Amino acid sequence: MEKSVSATVTQVGVRVKKKENRYSKYAPLLIMMAPGLIYLLFNNYLPMVGIAIAFKKINFAKGFFNSDWVGFKNFEYLFKTSDAYIITRNTILYNLVFILLGTILAFACAVMLNEIKNKVLVKFYQSIITLPHLISMVIVSYLVYALLSADTGFINHTVLPWFGMEEGISWYSEDKYWPWILTVVHFWKSVGYSSIVFFAALLGIDEEYYEAARLDGASRLQQIRHITLPILTPVITMMTLLSIGRIFYSDFGLFYQVPMNSGALFNTTATIDTYVFKGLMGSGDLGMSTAAGVYQSVVGFLLVILANYTVRRFSKDNALF
Repeated sequence: MEKSVSATVTQVGVRVKKKENRYSKYAPLLIMMAPGLIYLLFNNYLPMVGIAIAFKKINFAKGFFNSDWVGFKNFEYLFKTSDAYIITRNTILYNLVFILLGTILAFACAVMLNEIKNKVLVKFYQSIITLPHLISMVIVSYLVYALLSADTGFINHTVLPWFGMEEGISWYSEDKYWPWILTVVHFWKSVGYSSIVFFAALLGIDEEYYEAARLDGASRLQQIRHITLPILTPVITMMTLLSIGRIFYSDFGLFYQVPMNSGALFNTTATIDTYVFKGLMGSGDLGMSTAAGVYQSVVGFLLVILANYTVRRFSKDNALF
């Protein structure tokens, strides 16, 4: 009996020592990970307590915890308004175009950069195409205004007369042009930055694949189709799935600042984010704006799960989880 007890104690001691050795072995990694975990805790998880605001009628006199519960009444603002269809349609359609066409343009941009063998030129071009991402959207809005202004805009006073159009276009009062304008501005600002991920993945491809393909007589397009694209498919899938999670969100600066908050452009520039912001500024209802954020987050989460499930049905290796 005593031998069995001593053997058990010995085994427990060995397990404890193994755990201690494991923690001491990975201690530097755990220390390096700590700042990121602390940031996630305070920036991403603790604020989730504020979800309760979506179900309350906030009264600053009563405080956050003592404000009255109103259930789902705050959500009715998004669904019962006459503009619900317009803002939902614009948010989804713009994001679908941005995701699909943006992925293609970013991939093409990365491939073209990879074709340049001069490292100095690669760094130069990479800096040029990434620069727009660093420019504030407020500055971008005034650059667009300098092009499209009815009185002093470059388009009306320089470009259109070249084509015999003496009468300018009132860009900020005609909404039919703005789906194209916003799309061009978005890609000008974001494609260069998005291509960095694909370019980094391209640099990791073994050059021997391309050498073997060239020996077999493959053209550059065939190499891209049969080597580059299949190898980058997991990266493309991952980036697309992450983008789908924010399909109910929009770039607030793009849709609010660039059109200069023009009411005449509402049908083509209004999204959920801009609509909620205007409603919040007008009514000061925190519950309504929080409900919109919760709605966007929940739907985005469900879309990611659905998209990942669909990808997993066809290829488990390309799914996120």
